[in-house]
Amino acid sequence: MAWSTREMAELAGTSLRAVRHYHAIGLLDEPERRSNGYKQYGVSHLVRLLRIKRLAALGFSLSQIADMRDGPDSDPDPRDLRALDEELAAAIERLQHARAEVGALMRRTATADLPLRLASVDETAELADPDRSFVTVLGTVLGPSGMDAYADLLHEEPQPVAREFDELPADADEQARQSLAERLVPYVRDLRVKHPGLSDLASDAPRGRQHTARTIRTAITDLYNPAQVDVMRRLHALLSDTGDPR
Repeated sequence: MAWSTREMAELAGTSLRAVRHYHAIGLLDEPERRSNGYKQYGVSHLVRLLRIKRLAALGFSLSQIADMRDGPDSDPDPRDLRALDEELAAAIERLQHARAEVGALMRRTATADLPLRLASVDETAELADPDRSFVTVLGTVLGPSGMDAYADLLHEEPQPVAREFDELPADADEQARQSLAERLVPYVRDLRVKHPGLSDLASDAPRGRQHTARTIRTAITDLYNPAQVDVMRRLHALLSDTGDPR
């Protein structure tokens, strides 16, 4: 019994294009042809095709499959299997995270712009547009610990001095800026006592502290008006003078 290319592709659950591609790159031997010129495939071709399909479905590249022998004692190298297992574990983690986000969106307990770790914050915190965008940027650079620390902060009820900062106009004068910075000092100190993780948000940042700091500086400059940025600089200087961590 011999099969045509189409019949073998159907038996293996693959496409004609895939079979032809495997021939072209040397993964699957060309079969003999009948007198009418049509290819005739045997069991050995089907077994080889099924092996290729299975290994490819597991995640092996075609070049890796080409280096593997056929036969009952030709399992992939244990090192390749370990590497593939690590890749699959990472992929599963990404998919689980994506599914959790989709579920939160379906339940309307999160929005598409905020990171999932801050989903509950969206219900409890009234974020101004710049703050909301800033949180979204933080989601790209902070690690889990940093995100959790910031989420805890956002659950705090903003004090009047914080709302004053949000409403500070770009043309606020020197006296208004300095006064606001000085009045923010005890407020920020109190937050750091309540939320010690704020002192080192970048502790587990995937791309390191310097990249995190640069990204945060860029976001602050872009999202907040010049008077607000100036107040932040003054506040940082005041906290540094009193020995508070950056």
